[in-house]
Amino acid sequence: MIRRLGLPFAGTALLAACSGPAPAPLPATPTGSPASTAAACPEPGIRITAGEVDTAMGLRALGILLTNCGTRDYTAHGYPVVRVLDADRKPLEVTVGNGSMPVSAPDSYDVHPVPVTLRPGDQATARVLWRNTVTDSAVPATEGRYLEVAPAAGHPAQLVEPRGGIDLGNTGRLAVNPWAVRS
Repeated sequence: MIRRLGLPFAGTALLAACSGPAPAPLPATPTGSPASTAAACPEPGIRITAGEVDTAMGLRALGILLTNCGTRDYTAHGYPVVRVLDADRKPLEVTVGNGSMPVSAPDSYDVHPVPVTLRPGDQATARVLWRNTVTDSAVPATEGRYLEVAPAAGHPAQLVEPRGGIDLGNTGRLAVNPWAVRS
């Protein structure tokens, strides 16, 4: 009896496992030659995208990808400039610090920022960190929906919508690591 029912149960379990949600993809990367993507490339020849929020143990991490979609080399300097926006795209009061320290202990992402030169098609990454911590029940939790991300201070920002949102609790702070070559 067990042998006869084992195969149908195994098949049902396999189908159930395959029908679950697929993992979210990493930020999209351009395909084709730089000339073929130049028409869809924002000024000044770079595109900024965000991946899915990693929500391990209250510490949130979000990868940001800077892609040179232009036709000339592009150099990113230091830290991206990040601003958190709500669902209506209005800025939220959030303190943004450079390096992990405002949110977490220093780790391998805390390196001295260096200029990163990207040839057409090359990519650099940065990481945004925050904690979903509620320290005062009388203060509403901050829920961000979008990020405005500029490659550096004084550069135009691009709007990204991280999958998973930005649930800051009521700490009101996040941290940003510097641009690094994507490996």
